[in-house]
Amino acid sequence: MAAESVGRRDFLKVAAVGATALAGLRMVRGTDASEPTGSSPHQWAMVIDQSKCTGCGQCTLSCRAHNDVPPDISWNRVIEMDDEVGDKKVYVSRPCMHCEHAPCVEVCPVKASYYRPDGIVMMNYDRCIGCRYCEIACPYGGRAFNWKAFTEPNPAVPRWGHPEVPRRPRGVVEKCSFCYQRIDRGLALGLTPGVDDIATPACVVACPTGARVFGDLNDPESEVSRILDATPHYRMREDLGTNPRVYYLPARDEVES
Repeated sequence: MAAESVGRRDFLKVAAVGATALAGLRMVRGTDASEPTGSSPHQWAMVIDQSKCTGCGQCTLSCRAHNDVPPDISWNRVIEMDDEVGDKKVYVSRPCMHCEHAPCVEVCPVKASYYRPDGIVMMNYDRCIGCRYCEIACPYGGRAFNWKAFTEPNPAVPRWGHPEVPRRPRGVVEKCSFCYQRIDRGLALGLTPGVDDIATPACVVACPTGARVFGDLNDPESEVSRILDATPHYRMREDLGTNPRVYYLPARDEVES
């Protein structure tokens, strides 16, 4: 799967649409995902190293398989930028940012979008009325509207994995959930998300170059905490005050293996 090619100007236009909307203002059926109550000792985050990302798209395909996402929707987009560092192309891989102050949560009139105590921004698909306010409000283009029922075989299955959650119905907005089902299952088994593969988001496990790292910001010994403490990084559109939980390491000429 080739990466999408988007120029810097076009990419900024997408972000600007979300910023304008912001200024103007349980997961799937049968799920056992946490409601937005209680507390959690964890705060999950992802680090994406642009120097290691080759634009292969395996993260997108694995996400589609494990979350049963239709082929015309990408919960995780891989975007080829105009920039190059040395002789290497630069890519932006964009899942949901799981913002601490998420515009999508703020604008939802029926509270279908909500925060889990561990920081994951979730969707209650039974409650969603398809108004698409959240899709417009997101500054990152992280949501997609389900225009039709997905009844065909998933072309990403079984090569890239097997579905772990039910399909979403027609007429709702869907998005990346940091593979909450893998996190919750892993924790119940005493495993560590970001360390044990079956407890870690599928996109992170699938990355062949190790460009993605996942872990707990509340754990100073987690790999994400160590990386962020020692390495220059940035987050998309920090000027909006959304406080995304996806961090990027900018592309560099030389990368440690």
